Amino acid sequence: MATVNPLTFDRIFAKAPVMAILRGMPLGKSVELATRAWDLGIECVEVPVQSREAAEVLAAVVEAGAGRGRPVGAGTVTTAERLAWAVSAGAAFTVAPGFDPEVARASLDAGLPHLPGVATATDVQAARAMGLDWLKAFPASVLGPDWFRAMRGPFPDVPFVATGGIDASNAPAYLAAGAKVVAVGSALEDPEQLRSLADLLKH
Repeated sequence: MATVNPLTFDRIFAKAPVMAILRGMPLGKSVELATRAWDLGIECVEVPVQSREAAEVLAAVVEAGAGRGRPVGAGTVTTAERLAWAVSAGAAFTVAPGFDPEVARASLDAGLPHLPGVATATDVQAARAMGLDWLKAFPASVLGPDWFRAMRGPFPDVPFVATGGIDASNAPAYLAAGAKVVAVGSALEDPEQLRSLADLLKH
């Protein structure tokens, strides 16, 4: 039986159209950048768990977020082992680069909303048929803004998170094309990017 979790992506992304991704950074740096993101107004942070060490970083960021009421998710959850790391670390949700029904179902059964990666209409239909509402368009920089415009025709009610190659300079174009949320990574380390992201959050 699936665990009941009142947290949904509608609630996670309700306050800001930006998600911060902290990939491959040391524990201290990850907590620092997560705090910077929260101070900026970015509510949602993701820490990819591609190794056991990264899972420890996730746990530290989860602990920091708990003190501020901020949800922290586990990214690159592509296997049962990584899902177990996410659960153990206290992740609020899981994210994957693609759509794997078994991983998605296991995450939902663990009570964690799952954000699968999609790149085609077939991916979108398969994920939605499984009951997954929000979807991650990846890699967004390769798909381009026109992909989001095209998808609005057959899938007008599907909320997409544009991920991969997004920064403050191109994020507005993806939001204007129909993405509901943009995910940024290295931009959080750049003061100039931070100022632009802050402006983006005001709109």
